[in-house]
Amino acid sequence: MDRSITAAEEKKALRLWAREKLAGETEAQLRASDRALFAAFLALPQVQRADTLFLFWGIPGREPETQHLVHELTAMGKRVGLPRMLPGGGLEVRQFVPELPMVSASFGIQEPSPQAPLLAAENIRLALIPAVCYDRQGFRLGFGGGYYDRWLARFSGETVGLCRECLLQQRLPREAHDLPVQTVLTEKRRITGGIEA
Repeated sequence: MDRSITAAEEKKALRLWAREKLAGETEAQLRASDRALFAAFLALPQVQRADTLFLFWGIPGREPETQHLVHELTAMGKRVGLPRMLPGGGLEVRQFVPELPMVSASFGIQEPSPQAPLLAAENIRLALIPAVCYDRQGFRLGFGGGYYDRWLARFSGETVGLCRECLLQQRLPREAHDLPVQTVLTEKRRITGGIEA
């Protein structure tokens, strides 16, 4: 049996399960989860040290609403990059500039203006990588587009993932292109290199 097909089918089922699980959470539960995740992220020494970070603009109801983090880090004087999806499956990082309006893209995603400064991957110290969910070894279940897998393959900085505790997996199905993040944060735990701190 072809293992990649099996993994792809497992991932599809897990995406559906995660969507249903989140739909069962109240607005108040999601906001409390966000606050705990963001506090854990801001407390990381590597976040404190980083002058340039790559985040994402969370989709309400599907991801932590990280726009609050984006604004807070910008107010701290840090450069914060956000993704812009490119034709052909590419991804570029543009600096968040509060004065420039965000632009609506596919799937309800908000992206930075094309006029925002471009940030090179080698200048980014830390990347917060979005996911449907993570496992305890740092592997992620993405949304299926492969944008971040391709970007991560050429990124050498530190990587962090946020995962709601109710979605944390013991072990996700993996394919050859899947790369783990170094640190996974939930509302209750910090796991680095597969070891809980």
